Amino acid sequence: MTFTDRLLSSVSSLARGALGVAGGLALFVAIAGVPADALAQTAAPAAPAPIQGEGPALWVVKDADSTLYLFGSVHVLRPATGWSSPRVEAAFDSASDIWFEISNPDDQAAIMPLIQQHGLSPETPLSSRLTPQESAELDAAAQAMGASAAQLQPMKPWLAALSLSVAPLIKAGYDPKSGVELVLKARAEAAGKPIHGFETIDKQIGILAGLPDDVQLVFLRETLKDYENAATKLDEMVEAWARGDVATLDRVTIKEMKEASPALYQAVLVDRNTDWANQIQTLLEGSGTAFIAVGAAHLTGDDSVQAILQKRGMTVEAAQ
Repeated sequence: MTFTDRLLSSVSSLARGALGVAGGLALFVAIAGVPADALAQTAAPAAPAPIQGEGPALWVVKDADSTLYLFGSVHVLRPATGWSSPRVEAAFDSASDIWFEISNPDDQAAIMPLIQQHGLSPETPLSSRLTPQESAELDAAAQAMGASAAQLQPMKPWLAALSLSVAPLIKAGYDPKSGVELVLKARAEAAGKPIHGFETIDKQIGILAGLPDDVQLVFLRETLKDYENAATKLDEMVEAWARGDVATLDRVTIKEMKEASPALYQAVLVDRNTDWANQIQTLLEGSGTAFIAVGAAHLTGDDSVQAILQKRGMTVEAAQ
């Protein structure tokens, strides 16, 4: 098992503040690997579940000749989680173009050299950055995922945090292949709809790799603290998202992320939301219908994409 394989959906599992990354970064979809499949086989198969209520929230922003749908996704889900509703299907079918955070969330080949470049620091092993107690916690968490602390030593803190979060999610039945992006991407390709991305995989990796060292260490320490509760925390987030409960989603993702690490919140959400709002404004200057699916955390809270657009004088409404 390589360190890249162990990255699978790791951001999603971070409890407390970093939990918001589950709806904030799509890059881990590109690193699903064989070990994840093997772990997933230990989970009992389940039939698809019906959506809860009206399903996840959907918004729309329009002008005279443009209609843009905004759909918040979760990048890794259990196969049985129901989320597609008639209004989502209708919005998707009406769109001529589909937008994601990144256009190639399933590109495993693209991520490996980036991980090697930005995720390793063998000259500064993790043990030199942690207390003896934290090193012991690191070893225990690594063993629980079938690895050892020695295998994690060359990783930078952000990469170690992601890697340590994989096993509990996969064992709980979560799978990036059931995430919103890959499902919609397949549908778009089958329908011949052009697929676009607001960002690239290397930019998303750069967001975490570019965090100051002390912020990366907070990221890792929070993961070690709540490693065993990862699936439970993600369950709460997914359940709120699936029933369209934006208020609960805000509480368990945005507010906790702000409290745990304001720097991570700014880098993962606020800065990128602002950039995407700029791109959406440019799309509105054209014409046609587009369906935009990005992490649900980007469409939640006071700094959401919708909030930024509304502050700029645009009307963003719940789609019916």
